[in-house]
This record gives sequence, C-alpha cells and structure tokens, in this order.
Amino acid sequence: MNNKNSLTFTGRVRSFKYAFRGLKVMIVSQHNAWIHALATIAVVTVSFYFHLSRAEWCWIILAIISVWTAEAFNTAFEFLTDVASPEFHPLAEKAKDVAAGAVLISAIGSVLIGVVVFGPYVVSMIHR
Repeated sequence: MNNKNSLTFTGRVRSFKYAFRGLKVMIVSQHNAWIHALATIAVVTVSFYFHLSRAEWCWIILAIISVWTAEAFNTAFEFLTDVASPEFHPLAEKAKDVAAGAVLISAIGSVLIGVVVFGPYVVSMIHR
C-alpha cells in the first residue's frame, strides 16, 4: 500500500472523484437520504430567512453534517453487511439496526439543535 502515486495531485483528485461517486450512490439508493436532502434545503432556507448569527449557523451546519455523516456510515455498513452476510443472519440484522439507530440519534440531536436555534425566532414571530 506504499504507492508513490497515491501521494500525487492526480491521486488526490481521484480520491475526490470516488468520494463524490459514493455520495451519489448514497443519494440515489437510500430513500432516507432524500428526506435528509429535503430537510437540509428547508433548514438552510429558514436559516437565511431568520438571518442567523455566525454562531447559530455553526450549530445548524454541525447538525446537518452530523445527520449526513451518520447516514453515509449507515449506508456503508448496510452495503458491507450485505456482502459479509448475503443470507439473513441475526447479528447482521443487529449491526444494521445499530447503524440505523446512530442515524436516529443524530437526527434527534439535530432536531433539538433546531429547536434551540429557531425557537426564539419562532416565538418572536408569534408574539408580533
């Protein structure tokens, strides 16, 4: 694995190509990724509408990234589990469930961040 070509500029460019290809695979093959994409668009739109502070943007970006990262790992674990255990196996099922649980944890945390960040703006709109 000590290949001189792996440290070249073209090697780095290829690694980005593979990463973008992986993102495309996730978005095309995972219905939950479509939901995350719609949620991301909605949250970014609302963030611009409320003119969030830099600190608030940091929290929103962190929340978005955490959900997408969890979904990417979940997708990778699902693919790997299917290769390692093409037939049903209870441990493979548990591995997939745990990976899906990680996405749920991230999503719940992101919703809580959204409540903390957007809550005061929404309350302010209601009391106008």
